[in-house]
Amino acid sequence: MHALPRRIALLGSTGSIGRQTLDVVRAHPDHFRVVALAARHNVDLLAAQAREFAPDLVAADADDPAVLARLNELLPQAQRGMDGLLAVATHPEADVLVAATSGLVGLRPTLAAIAARKTIAIANKETLVMAGHLVMPAACAAGVAVVPIDSEHSALWQCLRGEDPASIRTLIITASGGPFRHATLAEMEAVTAAQALRHPTWVMGPKITIDSATLMNKGLEVIEARWLFDVPYDHIEVVVQPQSIVHSMVEFIDGSIKMQASLPTMHLPIQEALSHPVRLDNGGNDLLPPLRWPDVARLDFAALDTARFPCFRLALEAAQRGGTATAALVGADETAVALFLRGEIGLMEIPRRIARTLAAHTVVDDPDLDAVLAACAWAREYAATADR
Repeated sequence: MHALPRRIALLGSTGSIGRQTLDVVRAHPDHFRVVALAARHNVDLLAAQAREFAPDLVAADADDPAVLARLNELLPQAQRGMDGLLAVATHPEADVLVAATSGLVGLRPTLAAIAARKTIAIANKETLVMAGHLVMPAACAAGVAVVPIDSEHSALWQCLRGEDPASIRTLIITASGGPFRHATLAEMEAVTAAQALRHPTWVMGPKITIDSATLMNKGLEVIEARWLFDVPYDHIEVVVQPQSIVHSMVEFIDGSIKMQASLPTMHLPIQEALSHPVRLDNGGNDLLPPLRWPDVARLDFAALDTARFPCFRLALEAAQRGGTATAALVGADETAVALFLRGEIGLMEIPRRIARTLAAHTVVDDPDLDAVLAACAWAREYAATADR
């Protein structure tokens, strides 16, 4: 482990994961120091974070004129655009990059941080879904660790420590089932954005919350797990665990199963990614209340109904096709979710638009970075057209 304090560069500091990362830093000031921060539109919060944590470098990827004017007022020293994000990701003093941006904006900075030999604590799903075939070999060649922040992948990571890869039978990713676990197809057709944003167990940003409602996020997590742990798709399963207490499990060839359990909070996987291989004592703070089994009382498990959640099936189909299919999946989903949040389409139109986009996409095998980004951009545009 690096000498303490571990120095952190944080992409996406004003988002849900970014804010919770800074909670962990506050709770353990002797263990972590923020050396660089980057965000996008919430420059007021970014300025407040800069005042509190006094990083060496601040950057913003804003493009709105009003936001840029506010940025000039609050943070005139901030670096701008992709160059600013790359500067944060490769900050010479940083030990670890927390990649907490949403969407494809985090891909280039993550690859740059790997080239600069930074540990990558990854919360950005799109980076591995679109370009796992580029990211993981680059990390291996550079001798860089890519550690997961997602609660499910953190659980798998913890369960796999010290185990022989040849002894793994199945990675079992858990899903809460989202807010519509018991809804009929007719009810799901009538769902509003406000309803879909009310997740039963997690508080997240709007994009991932909608992906959780459609269970697209579980399909993306299967793809991430394949790259993070080098396990084939037919050895990865998903099971519904509505209490969100068991975050994932590993079944071994002898039939035994290891699980990681905790109350549903992102603070723990963030802390684990930042502090590994040391486990920090949270007894002296209120960040992570203990899990008390009598209060949980019961744990339920159920199969995932792919008929009502076709986004999950579409993600697996794109994964099996490989190449740029997963980049097209990401682009189409991004557009469809944005349309739904604006009230322009219904919830179940999201998978229909994604399916039409994937059917029209010409897959490029073994794509380079430019081909990945081009496929995503094409899919975003294609999915935006109403009449297909």
